[in-house]
Amino acid sequence: MKILSLTLAITLGLAAAPACLAAAVPPSIEAFFENPAFSGAVLSPSGKYVAAKIGAKGKRDMLVVVDLTTRKAQAVANFSDTDIRNVQWVNDQRLVFDTQDRQLAQGDATEGPGLYAVDRDGTRFRQLALRHNGGVMQGSPQREILPWHVALLRQTGAQDSDWVYVEDRSKRPGQVDAIRLLRLNTVTGRSQPVDHPGNAIGWLLDQQGCLRLAYTLGQGQAGIQVRDNDSAPWRPLANFKAYSVDHDAIRAVAYGEGDTLYVQASNGADKRSIYRLDLASGKLDEKPLISLDGYDFQGRLVIRGGKLAGVHYLRDSEGTQWFDPDLKALQADIDMALPQTVNMLDLPADPQAQNVLVRAFSDVRPASYYVYDRRARTLDKVGDTYPAIAPEQMGRQGQVRIAARDGLEVPAMLTLPSQKEAKNLPMVVLVHGGPYLRGTRWGWRPDVQFLASRGYAVLEPEFRGSTGYGEQHFIAGWKQWGLKMQDDIADATKWAIAKGYADPQRICIAGASYGGYATLMGLVNDPQLYRCGVEWVGVTDIKLLFTGHWRYRDDTTDDYRRYGMPDLIGDPVKDAERFKATSPIEQAHRITQPLLMAYGGADLRVPLVHGTRMRDAVRRNNQQVEWVEYPAEGHGFYVPANRIDFWSRVERFLDRQIGQHQVPPQAQGQQ
Repeated sequence: MKILSLTLAITLGLAAAPACLAAAVPPSIEAFFENPAFSGAVLSPSGKYVAAKIGAKGKRDMLVVVDLTTRKAQAVANFSDTDIRNVQWVNDQRLVFDTQDRQLAQGDATEGPGLYAVDRDGTRFRQLALRHNGGVMQGSPQREILPWHVALLRQTGAQDSDWVYVEDRSKRPGQVDAIRLLRLNTVTGRSQPVDHPGNAIGWLLDQQGCLRLAYTLGQGQAGIQVRDNDSAPWRPLANFKAYSVDHDAIRAVAYGEGDTLYVQASNGADKRSIYRLDLASGKLDEKPLISLDGYDFQGRLVIRGGKLAGVHYLRDSEGTQWFDPDLKALQADIDMALPQTVNMLDLPADPQAQNVLVRAFSDVRPASYYVYDRRARTLDKVGDTYPAIAPEQMGRQGQVRIAARDGLEVPAMLTLPSQKEAKNLPMVVLVHGGPYLRGTRWGWRPDVQFLASRGYAVLEPEFRGSTGYGEQHFIAGWKQWGLKMQDDIADATKWAIAKGYADPQRICIAGASYGGYATLMGLVNDPQLYRCGVEWVGVTDIKLLFTGHWRYRDDTTDDYRRYGMPDLIGDPVKDAERFKATSPIEQAHRITQPLLMAYGGADLRVPLVHGTRMRDAVRRNNQQVEWVEYPAEGHGFYVPANRIDFWSRVERFLDRQIGQHQVPPQAQGQQ
């Protein structure tokens, strides 16, 4: 098979770093933490055109369409004051997209995303929804225009007309508000309300693009309602607890033929699998259709002509299993041409389409996009997400399984730096946020690979309470903040020492949000393990999560505070003593190690008061606290300049504490 190159990045002046330079020094911080140069690639329904977002340092992301027959690329939409964000094909002629200013932090943002449509040749441009400031673009005179809080439905419709579904997402702080669904004509701007249950918060379309299913939420209960067609009444299908474990809980994944609905369910087992559900009877099949050994199912079903053709899944890494023999052969052909990467195929709506989009990646290679021509059996490379990254300088990854002190199996991702012997390395224990989510997957990530490129081993434990590894693993983390969840992180660290990967004198713990909380509690509970800590936007006071603060708004809903947090975290009255014992703010006097802290002044998830109080409390007994505040940032650092600044600080901090220029412990107080 021949691999050709369209390489849009080069066409627009975004060439990768020369190999001779890449081999000399590790990639710059900017190479990791600038916005991707190429992203959001999507094939048109016929497969004859590919649309993507192209950007560069100091330039706005623009929307580009490539004609795969003529190999010509054309910029069809760009703005001087904002960036293209989400892009969908309406049909083979027309695209719809929204925007987001990627040069502004959360607190500085004064506009909504807007909504726009344009033909693939750049004509018939139309603004469909306002930005927050109420302005309509010049050159787009029109009467009908939607409000700023209208957003695209992420699932595409039939892609055979000028109509799309959009959501009216107006929301009051602290409330779970129902979402209004509309059908919108992208040529005329006319919209129509869609009948749906009053407390609906999400949707699922069938294979013909018809709205058939709605998710509801209220008073701690999640529900699913379905209908047989556009004019049929809605009827309940399922109702279950929204935030904790309910053995009757299901999650709809995709529609098949007739009355078949594919759902994710546990059906009495520890792991969640894919089942067929008959909508007429409301019953699941007795046996699962797709199970992943050792993991809850997470992924996407590929339905072709109403039949299940394949499944994209996530185990330690993404992967695909094809049931259709032609698609299985297609995957094998592409894998033979790209043997060093995991190759995820995106099929256009037309089953007879000549072209297939390929997203190729590995642990050491950021995603690149190719178009595969099924007739010519050629691959055209259309773009690299991070073109300045040299794969030979990235760290190799692997998932390991560790036995915690009580015998629970704890998965963890271990990344080891390249060109170094994997023994006695300085190590960063990187703790994921959430905490009730899955934190790792095999594949290139900027933060992890940046640390590995600087010579650090990186260990990421999936401590109890993490999701994706079964009900037992999830439930074992309930009400265990600072307790057994923290022990799992320490046990994983000790495993790395025992295996010889980590130098026991050069280990730093780090993380954001809950990971920031775990960093602080790691310094409190296990001072002999961790030489230093790096935490950003971290929770420091568990009680404050429940009560909030008069001076700061937060985005936690009243529903989650009332029905979710007491089960998962604890009761602020009944568990007051435990909250005190496991809140870093109450244990600040026990932190004696060097600490780097960073917070966003506009954070609505973990308001700034968490950081300022903790900083002041630690500094009463420990002057080795470095503090940085990004006044306009939210829960995470959105602006590239701020990300680059933060990780520059992390690099210098780690270098002094556990790197090549580390300061001896006896000299710490003299800094």
